[in-house]
Amino acid sequence: MEIMIYTLISVKEGSGKLEKLLLNIKGISGVALYSVCLNGIAAVVGENKKSDLISDKANAIEFAGIIEKLSQHFTLLPMRYGSFMESADAIALMLERNYQEIEQNLGKVEDKYEFGLKVFCDSEKLKSGILQKTEAETGTAAGAATEVKYSVFREYVNAKLKAHRLEELMISYVDSVIIAINTQLTLLQAEHKFKKMASASILIDSVFLLEKRKKDELVDVIKKLQGQYPELDFVLTGPWPPYSFVETTIK
Repeated sequence: MEIMIYTLISVKEGSGKLEKLLLNIKGISGVALYSVCLNGIAAVVGENKKSDLISDKANAIEFAGIIEKLSQHFTLLPMRYGSFMESADAIALMLERNYQEIEQNLGKVEDKYEFGLKVFCDSEKLKSGILQKTEAETGTAAGAATEVKYSVFREYVNAKLKAHRLEELMISYVDSVIIAINTQLTLLQAEHKFKKMASASILIDSVFLLEKRKKDELVDVIKKLQGQYPELDFVLTGPWPPYSFVETTIK
């Protein structure tokens, strides 16, 4: 039976509280959870059969739920689902090899939550609005200045030029929204990661790492941004364990 690692946890004040909590939390398939500790850090583990777990989506969801429960009580680093080692001794050696990096990452996320923010849009409606605004500001149709007037390929080339210009306008618009978001997050001292134009309907896909006590302030910021950009839909999720801000590479 292999041993699956669920998460790495800070237990600076001793592992007693963790052990009591684990008595009331079952692992996947109902297995008992226990910890392997080393100098203030612990790996929460359970004895699961690897072949029964890897391809099961329901188990992956249960795995995430267990980590979320633990995150309500401890600073932790979630492990990737399906992280197995052959024995408790091997896990102890892994903690020893990676101790400094694990400790640094635990310090980075201490007393912090991860939040997700997706900014949705009706892409066609948004593009139309951006074009209308640009034309109103410049007094000309977007792309008109660069149109090819004398060519057998005139319509094709002009269409390409306008599409390229519209793409530039969209990127500029997205950058301006990210600047507005980032300005507010800087005031909250939040660490962040942004992905622009993740899909046709998701303009921005982002995650933040924020002090737990500032959760209500973040909600107020998102409400303010929603009012500033009524053409967009701001959807905030969380708090979550810090999945996106773990930079430990286990060796």
